[in-house]
Amino acid sequence: MSQTLLNDIKVATDAAVFAEEVLGIVPDEWQRKVLQYQHKRLILNCARQSGKSLIASLKALHVALFVPDSLVLILAPSIRQSSETFRNVTSMSAKISPPPRKMEDNRLSVTYANGSRIVSLPAKEERVRGYSGVDLIIEDESSRVPDSLYFSCRPMLAVSKGSLILLSTPFGRRGHFFDIWSGDSPEWEKVSVTADDIDRIDEDFLKEELDNLGKLWYLQEYYCQFVATTGQVIAQDLIERALTDDIPAFLGDDEYYSGGDEEWDSTILA
Repeated sequence: MSQTLLNDIKVATDAAVFAEEVLGIVPDEWQRKVLQYQHKRLILNCARQSGKSLIASLKALHVALFVPDSLVLILAPSIRQSSETFRNVTSMSAKISPPPRKMEDNRLSVTYANGSRIVSLPAKEERVRGYSGVDLIIEDESSRVPDSLYFSCRPMLAVSKGSLILLSTPFGRRGHFFDIWSGDSPEWEKVSVTADDIDRIDEDFLKEELDNLGKLWYLQEYYCQFVATTGQVIAQDLIERALTDDIPAFLGDDEYYSGGDEEWDSTILA
């Protein structure tokens, strides 16, 4: 990559400018805003075919090229999914003239001449725990990534003060993706993009999808709604409406049983 490009402050500090002026990619308005966000924690609840993976790829490449010695991890439920996002990164990289020099390049990772690395990984905790000092973690299809992996990844950002991006369509009312989206933590910047926000998806197609998928899957896939978990016997909204803090606990603050182990054992044996 040319020294002129490296020294271009606008390109280096604004991923949207990088996308347009260097890669020739014109982002949607919502994509432009996301690319320009400086928040350390970002959760994208987006419809299918909204272009969320494109944003993740752009973010990954921009950090790797303009933050020397950085480490970017791309996680997904399977290696096929994470490597697909990684392929988007390498395809974009090839559009740069001249292309950035690479020290290492294989199917699942790349190391650039500035010391930065991008690594794609499956959602397996044992494959991820060895990484530290991570500058950016991208968790694709986050609603389907195990909670244990998410909890294992967060400490990797402690020293580096790196960023974390979760992106997905919903998959039931469960897991960390749902908890974060439905919570009110000021830590997270939330972005929702439904099918109505995407000009590339026409109304006739959506009508066909509603007929073929049924209402619940349709609302989940295209309108970012967290519908009842698949196989759930009682709808989640009915459960939540049945809960109230107005009724005191049956036993108050008392325990069911108090006493030493010996007393407990004798009670059982009696």
